[in-house]
Amino acid sequence: MSDTKTNWKKTLNLPRTGFPMKANLSQNEPATIKRWAEADLYGQVTAAREGCEPFVFHDGPPYANGAIHVGHLLNKVLKDIIVRARLLSGRQCRYIPGWDCHGLPIEHMVMTQLVESGKIAKLDSLSEADRRMAIRRECRTYAEKFIKLQSGQMKRLLTLADYDDPYLTMNPRYEQRVVETFADLLAQGLVFRQLKPVHWSIANETALAEAELEYEDRFDPSIYVDFEVVEAEAVAKAFGCEIDQTPSVMIWTTTPWTLPANLAIAVHERLPYALVRLDGSLTVVAEDLVETVAAAGGVEKIERLGRCMGADLVGLSYRHPFCDRTSPIVSAEYVTLEDGTGLVHTAPGHGVEDYGTGLRMGLDIYCPVRGDGTFDDTVPEWLRGLSVWDANEKVIEHLRSSGHLHAAMEFEHSYPHDGRSKTPVIFRATEQWFIGVDRPLADGGRNLRDMAMEATRESVKFVPEWGRNRMRGMLESRPDWCISRQRSWGLPIPAFAMSDGGVFMTAASVRAVAQAFGERGSDAWFTETPEALLSAYDPGSDPDAPEGLDLAALTKMHDIFDVWFESGSSWNAVMRQRDLGCPVDLYSEGSDQHRGWFQLSLLPGLGVLGEPPFRCLLTHGFMVDRDGRKMSKSGGNALNVDDLLKDIGADVCRWWVSSLAFESDVRVDLELFHLAGESYRKVRNTIRFLLSNLGDHDLATSDSLLADLDPRSLEAWVLAEASRLQTEVMDAYENYEFRRGHLAIFDFCNDTLSAIYCVGVKDHLYCDLPDSPRRRRTQAALHRLADVLCRLVAPVLSHTADEAWRTMHGEEACIHLETIQPLPFEADAAWPRVLEARDAILKQLEEAKAPERGGIEKSLDAGIVLPDADGTLAPFAEALAAICEVSRLRCDSAATDIVVEDLREQPLCERSRRRDESVSERSNGAMLSTRDWEAVQAVSSD
Repeated sequence: MSDTKTNWKKTLNLPRTGFPMKANLSQNEPATIKRWAEADLYGQVTAAREGCEPFVFHDGPPYANGAIHVGHLLNKVLKDIIVRARLLSGRQCRYIPGWDCHGLPIEHMVMTQLVESGKIAKLDSLSEADRRMAIRRECRTYAEKFIKLQSGQMKRLLTLADYDDPYLTMNPRYEQRVVETFADLLAQGLVFRQLKPVHWSIANETALAEAELEYEDRFDPSIYVDFEVVEAEAVAKAFGCEIDQTPSVMIWTTTPWTLPANLAIAVHERLPYALVRLDGSLTVVAEDLVETVAAAGGVEKIERLGRCMGADLVGLSYRHPFCDRTSPIVSAEYVTLEDGTGLVHTAPGHGVEDYGTGLRMGLDIYCPVRGDGTFDDTVPEWLRGLSVWDANEKVIEHLRSSGHLHAAMEFEHSYPHDGRSKTPVIFRATEQWFIGVDRPLADGGRNLRDMAMEATRESVKFVPEWGRNRMRGMLESRPDWCISRQRSWGLPIPAFAMSDGGVFMTAASVRAVAQAFGERGSDAWFTETPEALLSAYDPGSDPDAPEGLDLAALTKMHDIFDVWFESGSSWNAVMRQRDLGCPVDLYSEGSDQHRGWFQLSLLPGLGVLGEPPFRCLLTHGFMVDRDGRKMSKSGGNALNVDDLLKDIGADVCRWWVSSLAFESDVRVDLELFHLAGESYRKVRNTIRFLLSNLGDHDLATSDSLLADLDPRSLEAWVLAEASRLQTEVMDAYENYEFRRGHLAIFDFCNDTLSAIYCVGVKDHLYCDLPDSPRRRRTQAALHRLADVLCRLVAPVLSHTADEAWRTMHGEEACIHLETIQPLPFEADAAWPRVLEARDAILKQLEEAKAPERGGIEKSLDAGIVLPDADGTLAPFAEALAAICEVSRLRCDSAATDIVVEDLREQPLCERSRRRDESVSERSNGAMLSTRDWEAVQAVSSD
């Protein structure tokens, strides 16, 4: 034995790689983004997939307002994973990002800023036309600013998209296609204008669609009101009793401000009603609600005088408690006994059901509320000019003083609010443009609702599946679509007022205006005459043109399109306009889009195409904090995306996204991102180990070295496992089960490689002769493993995969130009039994650490005798010794239990620290195994 300690390190094949252990993502990812941009990676990838089977993906437009938040992070990363996974599978997949640029959110912010900066006075001094154009210029500048900001942030998330040519809803070519879509719907007879109650934002003085609303709990007054019946004798006859005072009918409402617009009271013909005396007051309520109504008013004495059916009350009339008019009692099927009195206050100008009753009964659609939420001069003088919210108390006090108020209390309920101003909305009848969901199409007889219900029953796939019933429920009950808004910043609805008070708009005239917008943008509506806008229109060839149409006498109207109509036409304005394919294979957004973009793309798509514009809808949940509260800046619980990218990097954020069960709401906490960082490092360092042992390996030789693998070898087993991994991950990507793919990759790195294979090959990687067949075969396997891991993680860890790929193949290489490759490897069928033996051996080695069992701390100080009655395990003895990290292992057909042999008294190889049978003193005085001695001699001879 040598007396001096030898430095064996220089004789070993130690790992070396330029792929660092520390990722430094926040510093290195921006360089990757810059490199991709300079190389036009998106263009290269698109060109590389030219002619491949397409996967048609369409990106829904985020709003060009503010910086992106964690919801955007989830949304954009999920989409990018989908796109990159399809590219990896060898399909062509274009990703055209887009932005929703028009509409109230931007105009609201611009007007707020103008007020805060003191510029609003100058704006108000302009003519109406100049004022609109000034607002539009400010809004366009605002949108452009945030498109630039959000575009940079989305690139920072490592998304691969055509950022050089995005679609913007304010661009002329987009506007043209939206208006052409509208023309097609108009030609189908689906567009109409009507005085009708709609959700109205008082704060922003515009109609709103259901998708623009948010529901919040709110306290409102709940009141019970008596309306005196005109025909007292008819009431006595209906109830079969004598009466000695004027009877009333009692209603219940949570909107006292709508009482000035009351034009009817509705009953249900088949419900029983009671004539009761409540502490002396004679009134009519539903029979089953007498006690409830009495309790609400603190009534001490109830006297029931008679009973009749609702049908007996229909046709009676009553006096309004503070307006000079009488109105009828009518029947309505929607009257229930769930709340109130069983008699429903009906104001046709302020409610959807009320409106329907008004149309059926020939009532006026009366709305005394102006756009700013104040009453006009048609109401009693004491209400004129009051806001509806201030009017509530005034109405209650008036009813109390006049003796018509039975009870009043506070009532908490869920109430619609303007999603932008966060203020409560009202129902208000105004003339608006609608797309009718129950009107038959001119060319087919079916209506949009029936077509949508049929499409969502069979044609469209939903991920997750529960989205189907959710969206169908919304479609089943949705009203006609109000598509007009009363603002400046938007795409004008190309309607003209005629001198006789009528409205001129035909499919042909709309297409002519669409052409003008395509050439000059929608600002042309505000700067050009009707004749100029209609320069491409020929009344003589338009069968729908009114007789004697004088274009010079037309006046432009100034409603704009609902922004949902603009984004809902993107299948036409982007996918068809750019010849990308329609119907689209996938729309993917948050679950709120069942009511929004999904539904409002489906309806115009059905009207124009006759089929859905998409084949599959994928939805994800919302971001909530660890307590389940919605994340928001105002709530103080939002995470800043820029800070996340600075602290942990985009790849860790992407790895976190891939780990989510995204179908439900997602709990977000900084700690969860740090946990994702730990698991990311496991994957990264596994790849690093593979790469670090390829420094002296010729990658071109890998295929030949692995051509005739012994299926019993460790390499055959690990490559067969890699093949299974590839199949599972690609299937997970295909089916949008990203969490399944994430877990499979992590488990493969953590268990299959780190815990088993890498343990088993480290010794001969480091200690064998550099050119030993065993080492070269292992290096070939490591190369294939690194190759498949880089490919499989590339859709998620876009920077890391590319960094590793360039380490293997050179600075000019790029993983994102690659596709998945077959892994035709199979392992011996006995490998599951081998792994069971490994588990049993490791258990015995752990127990052998105990002092009473010998206290063998190091596994290399142990040998194993393994029972092998049928000889199955004997061919795997060398592999088992390697993956269990023991110095010796032999199989014994006669043994019944695993035996751990204590080898601490046996010679120790100074270089490999193993105690195999070949260790002896060599000519240089060192104790070395035969393998290690040969390696040392080879180094010495060099």
